[in-house]
Amino acid sequence: MTTVRLPLFPLNSVLFPGLVLPLNIFEERYRAMMRELLKAPEDERRFAVVAIRDGHEVAPSAPGMPDPTARPERGPAAGFGTDPTGAFHKVGCVADAATIRERPDGTFEVLATGTTRVRLASVDASGDFLTAGLEPLAEDPGDESGALAEGVLRSFRQYQKRLAGARERTLATSGDLPDDPGVVSYLVAAAMMLDTPTKQRLLQAPDTASRLRDELRLLRSETAIIRHLPSLPAANLTHGPTSHN
Repeated sequence: MTTVRLPLFPLNSVLFPGLVLPLNIFEERYRAMMRELLKAPEDERRFAVVAIRDGHEVAPSAPGMPDPTARPERGPAAGFGTDPTGAFHKVGCVADAATIRERPDGTFEVLATGTTRVRLASVDASGDFLTAGLEPLAEDPGDESGALAEGVLRSFRQYQKRLAGARERTLATSGDLPDDPGVVSYLVAAAMMLDTPTKQRLLQAPDTASRLRDELRLLRSETAIIRHLPSLPAANLTHGPTSHN
């Protein structure tokens, strides 16, 4: 198995291939990461995103609640314990940084896009920021992924309709949605209002068909629940919330 080494960016959310990820970088460890990425050619500015299993996305920088005497943490692994490898989920996603813009105060505005899944093999905390040994994960279509994708898209439109309070003008049209089963599986997983463990389960599904089957069950269940809730705004299909690292 080929292993690649990339900078590692842990988040309290799951990044899927195809999802746009805006980042507001202010912690020194991630500022150092961005400065290093800027040294690389534009088409090689990549880092890996993994969801945090046990830890804090932003390390404590000053004493505060709940312990006013707690000492702030420093270093690339701050907030992730003595063994950062165990703090993260094992399957993540490579992010391609299309835009890295440094502000006058030294913070960064970053816009990246998820590209391919990877499995976390090791974590190195010896530098200014975390790096990881990563094994690329191929996407196996599985059985009947085409038919499953059609069913997921139909259920997803019903799900969107419920979220939008039956306001047809807010729904995506058929032209807005892809027909490739793998792309469908990732975009629907990203757009659904699910907790991080469930999204992580979808990311690490063994093949596209398995992910689509899981999504079909989730869509039917979530649509039934939303039927009894007040109207909510429709979820955006390709953008996630801005992470304040």
